[in-house]
Amino acid sequence: MTRSIILIPARLKATRLPDKPLADIHGEAMIVHVWRRAMAAESGRVVVATDSEPILTAIRSAGGEAVMTRPDHVSGSDRIYEALNRIDPEGEAEIVVNLQGDLPTLDPALVRACIAPLKERGPDIATLTAEITNEEERHNPNVVKVVGSALPTPRRLRALYFTRATAPHGDGPLYHHIGIYAYRRAALERFVALKPSPLELREKLEQLRALEDGMRIDVSIVDTVPLGVDTPADLDRARQLIKPKS
Repeated sequence: MTRSIILIPARLKATRLPDKPLADIHGEAMIVHVWRRAMAAESGRVVVATDSEPILTAIRSAGGEAVMTRPDHVSGSDRIYEALNRIDPEGEAEIVVNLQGDLPTLDPALVRACIAPLKERGPDIATLTAEITNEEERHNPNVVKVVGSALPTPRRLRALYFTRATAPHGDGPLYHHIGIYAYRRAALERFVALKPSPLELREKLEQLRALEDGMRIDVSIVDTVPLGVDTPADLDRARQLIKPKS
């Protein structure tokens, strides 16, 4: 059986919503809600990777597992790679999920959908997308689009490109990329050793580094885009969507 591990990178340096992982949602820090959703996916060990003692304490107080990492990482991918080697030095985990720490309303089924392509032969990395149904999103550069070709497996694409532009041109669906990633362990090691690529720097999309290096990314098509909390308004929305504990 393929072993998976879910790593949640979290730090306190968000500018639009200071101390975002510790934002209170019905008496618990947001990062704790994300950890609970990851645990509910029942897809492997769940560990929060942080450079913050308050985040570490919040997770451990809730009964979760957290590990301290260096404060100078430039990306979540680098942070989870350090965490992985700290907590699993024997290499037991074959699939590594990078789950963002600002998704407190995440449907646990999305974690399982992200992992699914890596249980088959072929892809190095897997991620998620949902068809765009809002016209404004088609032209919004903050909504990253997946350009992909259909695979024989239903509701599965092979990624050809990721872009902030409205693409591809012409009639047909557009797909909103959801930034949850599952890596084969060797693919994560290869990825973090690469330098930022030209298209990555131009589009400001880290996943293009993998495509430019010839890595294969398969994409599961799902029905919903999880709420990412980046602003006070997003936080208010999350508080409305999450039911308080009785």
